[in-house]
Amino acid sequence: MTAPAKFGLGASIQRIEDQTLITGKGRYTSDITPAGTVTGYVLRSAMAHARFTLSGVEDARSAPGVHLVLTADDIADVMEDIPCKGIVREVNGKWPWIPPRPVLNLSTVRHVGDPIAFIVADTLNDAKSAAEMIEVDYVPLDVAVETRSALDPDTPVVWPEKGTNLAFEYFLGDKAKADAAFASAAKTVSLEVVNNRLVVNYMETRAAIGEYDPAADRYTLTAGTQGGHGMRDILREVLKIKPSQLRVITPDVGGGFGPKTFVFSEYPLVLHAAKLLGRPVKWVGERSEHFLTDAQGRDNITVGELALDAQNRILGYRVDLVANMGAYLSQYGPFIPWVGVTMSTGLYDIPALAVTVRGVYTNTVPVDAYRGAGRPEAAYLIERLMDVAARDLGLSPEEFRRINFVKALPYTTQTGRFYDTGDFPGHMKDGLAAAGFGSFEERAAESAARGRVRGIGFASYIEACAFPGSEEANVVLGTDGTVTLYIGTQTNGQGHATAYGQVIAGYLGIPLDKVKTVQGDTDQVATGGGTGGSRSIPLGVASVDIASKVLVEKIKTLAADKLETSAGDLELVDGAVRVVGTDRSVTLAEVAQSAPDEDARKGYGKFVQDECTYPNGTHVCEVEIDPETGKVDVLGYTVMDDFGVTVNPILLAGQVHGGVAQGLGQALTENTVYDGTGQLLTASFMDYGMPRADDVPSIAFNTRNIPSTTNMLGIKGAGEAGTIGATPAVANAVNDALWRAYKIRHLDMPLTPLRVWEAIRAAGG
Repeated sequence: MTAPAKFGLGASIQRIEDQTLITGKGRYTSDITPAGTVTGYVLRSAMAHARFTLSGVEDARSAPGVHLVLTADDIADVMEDIPCKGIVREVNGKWPWIPPRPVLNLSTVRHVGDPIAFIVADTLNDAKSAAEMIEVDYVPLDVAVETRSALDPDTPVVWPEKGTNLAFEYFLGDKAKADAAFASAAKTVSLEVVNNRLVVNYMETRAAIGEYDPAADRYTLTAGTQGGHGMRDILREVLKIKPSQLRVITPDVGGGFGPKTFVFSEYPLVLHAAKLLGRPVKWVGERSEHFLTDAQGRDNITVGELALDAQNRILGYRVDLVANMGAYLSQYGPFIPWVGVTMSTGLYDIPALAVTVRGVYTNTVPVDAYRGAGRPEAAYLIERLMDVAARDLGLSPEEFRRINFVKALPYTTQTGRFYDTGDFPGHMKDGLAAAGFGSFEERAAESAARGRVRGIGFASYIEACAFPGSEEANVVLGTDGTVTLYIGTQTNGQGHATAYGQVIAGYLGIPLDKVKTVQGDTDQVATGGGTGGSRSIPLGVASVDIASKVLVEKIKTLAADKLETSAGDLELVDGAVRVVGTDRSVTLAEVAQSAPDEDARKGYGKFVQDECTYPNGTHVCEVEIDPETGKVDVLGYTVMDDFGVTVNPILLAGQVHGGVAQGLGQALTENTVYDGTGQLLTASFMDYGMPRADDVPSIAFNTRNIPSTTNMLGIKGAGEAGTIGATPAVANAVNDALWRAYKIRHLDMPLTPLRVWEAIRAAGG
């Protein structure tokens, strides 16, 4: 069954969501205020590590407009700690120790922003005024801040009961095999890289509304999430209730990037407060709170070593990674470096691997998944190392990669990753050609004539995404001839309604505006895996495809009775079911009205995927540096990607553009800086360098697609790939310029004007 070209897979359709969103008609959590709503505010720690006592709580409770003040003592019997779910067995075979993460802290805080009390009042100003009446008497404790020094013997311990800042230690690979490779190597190359910590900074800060129905003994949480079912299942553990006692509603969401998957203290607090007060309680995070409380990303220091034979083939690879976990183990925090290092070898045929991962505690905001979640870190290390090794060996970066690319697919890596399809030398060759790589020297000479230094760099990446799992889709034909999809993925701005809708419209022969997508309500959608790991299109579209086909057959069966013909003689076109080659037809509305029940006009689909998809590609970046200021200008950016079967080229390009912008931001402008006392110095847009419009060039996006064999439709996930390819491509370009002009071997991110200028001066430039 082939869907018409106007819709269906591969159609370039403008996003149907955009008109609402760009005209200010979107409906986000902060836009919703149920009748009788009161406002919540969190009193947070001003210190990174301290014991504390509270006084003045009763004064706050009696302050004007105040309805409720909650401290740790008030919720001790009704709430559990916030759990960590992403744990992996350590090298010793044991599960790591999980420190308690209370909803409100009782007597010790471990990072600036740690929650201490929750105040509910008529207005935010009333709540803030009451918070000022609560005196927090701190007894300061020594702090651990830096990733590099967290395991030093004289570094203060974040968790004395643990006795060390080592949160966990993993090992992946075969140490004996790797040691043998290094022992027999003709040469070795090593490099240490810093993967800088990032603040996520989605456009919409987190917000939550709690409601409680005493008659049903049931809560409702309205919040911007990346999946209501996952949120519900963890929140019910915290609140010690049954899943059926909690409904989660997710309206429009202004970006997620990982952290909107997680449960934070404010969510159980607004729900419990709503129950106590008998009225809705609303909390809206301020941007300053986002910097101090929401899970942050990256923050690794990693050493990579390559063992090479006399023909410059890689014999072995060692990785030693230290990952900063912050003060607590966030919801999936320990899993992120683990899943990242499973992609350690990138696109290269490396026969021996030994990876050590150590997670460390510091008195900083917890670290968890951020767009790419471990895989950008792995790609950055191997792609920087490939460039440095090539230069150390006297080879061009493209030649060294060509020697070491995986030559035949399918291919199983040393970590068990199964690369099914791709043409790695092909997309590198085509990507470099599209970027004008061969004529770069002419442009470099022109820059030099103006006193500038030009560089070009690229990264050839692969990632694992759309992890094994499933998604259910229900497509229902309404009695008015419209169609409604119920699915448990969650759009955060990606365009799910467009992608799913065009598939349904293609099969049913209806306009796209006749398809409605329902997400974000655990009462309306029975199950759902949410959005993360680039899963929504590969798994979601496949399930929608199955459900649509099932519905088509049910529609034909119903219409065949009305038209007194066989189902095989029917086609769906223009909102009707027509006998092929005739003008005899019946509308979809009439078909739906003839159905004996809803099941007869509903298609159900569930695609179960057993293996990841593996998008891959080459990103090429060209930069120019002003040696007098250190400023880096990105002059050109070219992408040659393999995403398998494309659902919608416009949506795909948008995902890649956004990912590239975020990767470029990490490479050039963004950095999270704490001082020696654990105070966040980059705690606002005044100090944290978000990429601006003039930092991001026009992106030449191309595809060179080879369908996946692990996905039913041949789709490879695309939501994170832009970030994974961009960071090493930009860093390689800047380091190429610095090497050409000043023989600087490596400069860590972020490659800010100051950092570049200082490196040039240190090199005698």
